[in-house]
Amino acid sequence: MADPADPADPADLTDLADRPLRVLLDGTPLLGDRTGVGRYTASLSEELASLSGVDTRAVAFTLRGWRRLRSVLPHGMRARGMPVAARALRRAWLRSNFPPVELFAGRSDVVHGTNFVLPPSLRAAGVLTIHDLAFLDAPQELAPSDREVPALVRKGAARAKAICTPTAAVADAVADRLDVDREKIVVTPLGVDPAWFTGRPPGEDLRERIGLPARYLLFVGAAGPRKGLDWLRRAHAAAPDLPPLVFAGPGPHQPSDRTLHLGYLSEVDLRGVVAGAAALVLPSRDEGFGLPVLEAMACDVPVVCSDIPALREVADGHATLVPYGEEGALAEALRAAVGEVHLASASAKRRAHAAGFTWRRCAELTVGAYRTAAGR
Repeated sequence: MADPADPADPADLTDLADRPLRVLLDGTPLLGDRTGVGRYTASLSEELASLSGVDTRAVAFTLRGWRRLRSVLPHGMRARGMPVAARALRRAWLRSNFPPVELFAGRSDVVHGTNFVLPPSLRAAGVLTIHDLAFLDAPQELAPSDREVPALVRKGAARAKAICTPTAAVADAVADRLDVDREKIVVTPLGVDPAWFTGRPPGEDLRERIGLPARYLLFVGAAGPRKGLDWLRRAHAAAPDLPPLVFAGPGPHQPSDRTLHLGYLSEVDLRGVVAGAAALVLPSRDEGFGLPVLEAMACDVPVVCSDIPALREVADGHATLVPYGEEGALAEALRAAVGEVHLASASAKRRAHAAGFTWRRCAELTVGAYRTAAGR
């Protein structure tokens, strides 16, 4: 059974300014292997837990395993659960605003939907993070369990008092395509963990354990149609002079003599694999931020990525941009990256650019969105 809702809080009888802002965070992405949204939610929750003036709790929307949320939250952050199948909740929320999140998780001033869906609430102000608009660009690529996501996002965006996006490119697209007032959208860029700046190429033990070649190109992320991996494979296959291509992340991949699929890696192993790459490539057709771009820069690894708005914004001149789908241009850009002459000035600029993105800043901007939404 879920934890009971909080009893009446005496603090409710005091002036709002005299107590912390009570935030309920959707922590469901923290369960299981973490890719983009999971890493965002984990890093944001860590920073929120360390900020004064904010009392953050997390809730998991899952029939099984919600109790595991307690073991993955930052120290001192409390967990709540809604022991209802996520698909059932989504269907209910699509039809109405029942059940409200307070029924299971207690009172809060703000409820934050970290993963595209904003849980309905009785009194709490809604804040919704929309990471990208891939679900609108290619709805046919959604998994059957996510078919209702476009309608849920539209409903949540209309109800939210504030919307967070990782880039201005996504903010502009949300305002235009979801018919949302641009003034209620707050850009909250993601951050680069400081450990990335001390990343070192993998040692022999790791290389042998995962079968890593001495020199390689690297893609990091979950496989999916929007990631442009077919384009990357064709460009790589047409250039036999390039090093082998390594894929790090979950999802199916097509095996070949010159590619290697590592699957999901721990944070420590991933940093080593990124730091040892000849270049990182992110050939996405659609992207909301592209965190691997900055993490590679922090490790002083050259980056090649598709020339799309979000990646153009995040790279800001420190990566080689290639028009999406142009195989010859991608192969040539990868050749240039692999053969790049190391210049201290270029290295310093690349790393300094990545250092400008911190999770503390992401959290502070997000708290600003909370306060705006709650009228605080």
